[in-house]
Amino acid sequence: MSTTLETTAAPGSSETPAALTRKDFASPVAIRWCPGCGDYSILTAVQGVLPTLGIPKEKFVFVSGIGCSSRFPYYMNTFGFHTIHGRAPAVATGVKLANPDLQVWVITGDGDALSIGGNHFIHALRRNVDLKIILFNNRIYGLTKGQYSPTSAVGTVSPSTPFGSVDQPLSPLSLALGAEASFVARTSDNDVKHMTEVFAAAAAHKGSALIEVMQNCVIFADKVHEPYYGRQAKQEHLLYLEHGKPMRYGKENEKGLALKGLSVETRENPADADVLVHDTKETSGTLAYMLSRLSHPDYPVPVGIFRDVVRTTYHEAAKAQVDAAKAKSPADLGKLFNSGSTWTV
Repeated sequence: MSTTLETTAAPGSSETPAALTRKDFASPVAIRWCPGCGDYSILTAVQGVLPTLGIPKEKFVFVSGIGCSSRFPYYMNTFGFHTIHGRAPAVATGVKLANPDLQVWVITGDGDALSIGGNHFIHALRRNVDLKIILFNNRIYGLTKGQYSPTSAVGTVSPSTPFGSVDQPLSPLSLALGAEASFVARTSDNDVKHMTEVFAAAAAHKGSALIEVMQNCVIFADKVHEPYYGRQAKQEHLLYLEHGKPMRYGKENEKGLALKGLSVETRENPADADVLVHDTKETSGTLAYMLSRLSHPDYPVPVGIFRDVVRTTYHEAAKAQVDAAKAKSPADLGKLFNSGSTWTV
């Protein structure tokens, strides 16, 4: 699927293109998400970020798999593909390799990315394909009527787990960090300002970028994130990560994270010297991984950028290899076709 793309200047025109706005990225397609769905605010944040990037509209491509979130390309006035279940990263990889000048975004959900699409997801990250992957995590299969997903908590009652799930849930961030993703972040659908900041940072990153969005499904998993990201809870239970800043949280910043041996512990009114300082550039990923393991109610839930490091991108490495092969042996298709085990009919 490719949405209708309206450009602001005719091809070959010498006129300076008009500045883009959010409306330039809104397609005329009627949005068909449930009233109150968190997907609306994610769409608003993305459409608000793109005009600020200084990239022509025709350079954006949105690729999705299957699920409620995967309707996203229809609602963007950009190029896009609505692909098959779990395979969006594979299609997006092909798009990026074929045209490295494009900025390619992948829209997926916890079921689409982490179940049937698990292998495609981790390999796109480990290869450092220059993709911006937004993973909508509502901890449920929303499109197919509420079955439990790979991120559902133990005990989740659903049509597929009537007595409660016994599966240990996956952490999207821990999985991404284990796969060596060079940019990993988390935000929430009820904070458009924070989402916008995180999406802008991901867009600026050169390499694989995974952004988990804690998203609410009002029909099948309503308020699943409420205990820590709700209006009354977030000040006490969310830890906003900032590079170079101490990891403090609470209404008065009276709590902080500190190291205890090889683990992290929370402390009340800790001395500044005892509080961990966040470092998104820490190359081993150890600190980011430790933070990705923190969960409610024992710990605050970290949001923001966990990791942001520089690695060679996949398309750069592939191009360098092709260029080296061409330099070593100039292309001769005729010679190639008639070499080795060939015959004439």
